[in-house]
Amino acid sequence: MLRRLSTSTAKSFRLLPEFKLKCGVEIHTQLKTKYKLFSLSQTGFNDNCNTKVSYFDLGLPGTQPKLNPEALYLALKACVALKMKIQPFSKFDRKHYFYPDQPLGYQITQHFHPLAKDGVLELTDFDNASGKIGIEAVQLEQDTGKKFGDIIDYNRAGTPLIEVVTKPDFQNIDQVCAFVKKYQLLVRHLGICSGNLETGAIRVDVNISVNDNPRVELKNIGTTGDILSALKYEYNEQVKRIRTGEPIIQETKSWDGYTTIASRSKENAVDYRYVPDSELPSIHLSGNIGDEIGASMPDLPDQILARLTGEPHNLQLAHAKNLLAEPEHLQYYETFFEMLGGLDANKWMFQELITAFAKLDKEFDVTVISPETLIEIVKSEYSLVSKRLILRYLVENQVPLEKAISDLKLESDTQTLDINEICMGVVKSSPDVVKRIKEGHKNAIQVLVGKAMKITRGKVHAKEFRDAFVKLL
Repeated sequence: MLRRLSTSTAKSFRLLPEFKLKCGVEIHTQLKTKYKLFSLSQTGFNDNCNTKVSYFDLGLPGTQPKLNPEALYLALKACVALKMKIQPFSKFDRKHYFYPDQPLGYQITQHFHPLAKDGVLELTDFDNASGKIGIEAVQLEQDTGKKFGDIIDYNRAGTPLIEVVTKPDFQNIDQVCAFVKKYQLLVRHLGICSGNLETGAIRVDVNISVNDNPRVELKNIGTTGDILSALKYEYNEQVKRIRTGEPIIQETKSWDGYTTIASRSKENAVDYRYVPDSELPSIHLSGNIGDEIGASMPDLPDQILARLTGEPHNLQLAHAKNLLAEPEHLQYYETFFEMLGGLDANKWMFQELITAFAKLDKEFDVTVISPETLIEIVKSEYSLVSKRLILRYLVENQVPLEKAISDLKLESDTQTLDINEICMGVVKSSPDVVKRIKEGHKNAIQVLVGKAMKITRGKVHAKEFRDAFVKLL
């Protein structure tokens, strides 16, 4: 019943002009560093429980934090990409709360003096949305442990995070999903984070209020699909309460896949008892640090998408986004396109090469068939069917091109095939088709060509067979 209700609500959802949505997002992003934020423990996400921990991660007395410069650098890269004003002075604070997953009894964050302020991420046609979303602050902080039933795994405790806090600039729910997807692509492309929502590398909290009533925070939503569904459900719930005169309280909720569930009243800054961290020095940065980092960064996703979807590549947006999500694939495509020097590169990359992997239920691996080998196959004199056979054989067996051609007996078979004899045999076995051709249905000759191609497994060009059938008939 709940599932049917949720689906029905999603299909019939619309924002009502008399009930104004106000929405902001907080995104916690795990930084892709080798070590944790304040200790020399290695970051580990799929390791055995409590094998990536140090004394400091466990909050043992007498241990002290030391800032990981790699985490600071990745955080600054994110700030540059989000067009933030990097602060010359920032420092760390202690956010006090007492949960088992936080052994220190507080989280080290940047509440009073964040790393950067006042940025923007613009949604464009590439995102199927539009609008400029203001970024209020980016702050560097540490992650918590993770609870599994009665066990708490502290491998994640102390992992570097950035918290990206937006302004409430979202005018509709689709913008929220577009923003999260764009941000996810951005941090993955720049090597800041793995970008995975499902594994918790990116965790999204959404604040929603209707008609300026107290805001409700939806915590740790796992996917963009869940964000969409949770926001639609909560918006409808708040509209219903306003209409019936029920009060809306500031609280934190979770999403169970069907409904939003209250977990606790929302704390404020006083509840967390923020105080400056006495063991960590302040961060002092030069005024041109953003320009220096920006100069060393690659093109941003929008620039690359504009290049790939424009002349001379003219890629479909979906293909361009897939390449952007996999840097090795993008490099392979651009190398191959330049070497081939034509739009046939799109056909061979997406319709032939990647399809050959897909038909064998394998992930595309750029090391199996090099761009040089693919060029050699494309420019060879073999028929399209033979070229496809070669690609499939190479993907399946991972052998040199010469061995694939030899194993498939393409060279010898092509030399010994008697095209006229094959065509005569096809004509004799297909009297109905021959009759149609002689009656004026000239296109029926393709049926004969197809049969000949099947007999030779594509080792002869279709044009050669067609010419031979025309002479015979």
